[in-house]
Amino acid sequence: MGTSLQLADRLVPGTNLESYIQAAARIPVLTPDEERKLAERLYYDEDVEAARTLVLSHLRFVIHIARSYSGYGLAQADLIQEGNVGLMKAVKRFNPEYGVRLVSFAVHWIKAEIHEFILRNWRIVKVATTKAQRKLFFNLRSQKKRLAWLNQDELNAVASDLGVEPRVVREMEGRLASQDTAFDGPQDDDDDNAYQAPAYYLEDRRSDPATQLEQSDWTEDSNSRLMEALESLDKRSQDILRERWLTESKSTLHELADKYGVSAERIRQLEKNAMKKIRAQMAEAA
Repeated sequence: MGTSLQLADRLVPGTNLESYIQAAARIPVLTPDEERKLAERLYYDEDVEAARTLVLSHLRFVIHIARSYSGYGLAQADLIQEGNVGLMKAVKRFNPEYGVRLVSFAVHWIKAEIHEFILRNWRIVKVATTKAQRKLFFNLRSQKKRLAWLNQDELNAVASDLGVEPRVVREMEGRLASQDTAFDGPQDDDDDNAYQAPAYYLEDRRSDPATQLEQSDWTEDSNSRLMEALESLDKRSQDILRERWLTESKSTLHELADKYGVSAERIRQLEKNAMKKIRAQMAEAA
């Protein structure tokens, strides 16, 4: 076993994938007794060498799982590498007292790391964010019986099988069928489809200097007319409007009623009349 372990230790999936797979296949599979002894050494004594042996002896299992995700267009070496990360996490958390083989315990961790990698890298725009969407991402294509869009009965059946809402199934079906589009489009000016790039129809006018200046002038003019209209009111009406609308900690009708020794209804009437006067004066000044 020593020679095989040293050979696999010198290789990583990204350098020479076939050599890596061959080296991993030559590492002997541990017997239940060997695996348990190694797991106990790691769990009770924190034996790093035992952890290394457990990881290397299960590399072929990671390769087997990673191959089942080859349909996502991602490099096999990257999938294996992510699966190896999951395997190491599983080995670190494995308790020999569970009474199960490491391979049964590790499958969840290996798939979880591969799933995260696929979701991060499959598209530029992330297509699955919620738990239901993630479930559909990895199961929808296998659930579909044909290449066409799901009809309503098929939609309901898939939703029932996966325990999600039908609308979520339809939304994910559309996301999986879509393609990433470059913002600027092709560089070739002769391309007939160049005009379809988002850069040609998504325009942000907020950065236009003329628009910004116009907006600034309008805001300044409105504030100026508001202040002039406010100054034309009596002191009590000014104070009511400021306390009710222009301060961070706004006063209630009852608080102002106590302040001026009148009813809350009277404060409401004064506020209403003051607002009416301000609107009329600002309309005349416009």
